[in-house]
Amino acid sequence: MSSLNKGLGKVEVTLKWDPSPMGASPYDLDIIAATYTAEAPYGEPAYLVHFDSRSPDGTITLNRDSQTGQGFGADEVMTLELERLASEYARVVVGVAIQQGEGRTTFGHVSNTGVWIKEGYEELSGHDFSGVRDSTAATVAEFVRGESGEWVHRVVLRGYDGAPEQFAAAMGRKDG
Repeated sequence: MSSLNKGLGKVEVTLKWDPSPMGASPYDLDIIAATYTAEAPYGEPAYLVHFDSRSPDGTITLNRDSQTGQGFGADEVMTLELERLASEYARVVVGVAIQQGEGRTTFGHVSNTGVWIKEGYEELSGHDFSGVRDSTAATVAEFVRGESGEWVHRVVLRGYDGAPEQFAAAMGRKDG
């Protein structure tokens, strides 16, 4: 956290994975952010950010989107400017989904996966998905606005098994 009183400001989520073996269909992992209002913090998301998009107000942006995991460094990068998010929003949930092509692909099938949540140079959390290796998607972070307006990070790693479209709707629910 930046300060005990100020809470989080600008947070970056980075995701990496190794490409699929030669001749196999490419692995395509995606960062997804769901924003929830104070009136319905566990209801339907007010909006989703995914697949090379950004939030309507520009506070959440997917800066890098890979469909193969090829390249150096992070394959996907999402920036969340929590300090700029309108006061009507009380919760942001971040997840990672594996696009399902031929067959069923889980985190256990994909080599060298990792997701990190940072504010500046400070790592808030990181996961290698080994705890959800049989899942096709996972919730990896939750950001909640406190009573005085500050944003706090909750470390989460909760697996999900199903299509990416259903995961996006379920990842922020209490039972999802």
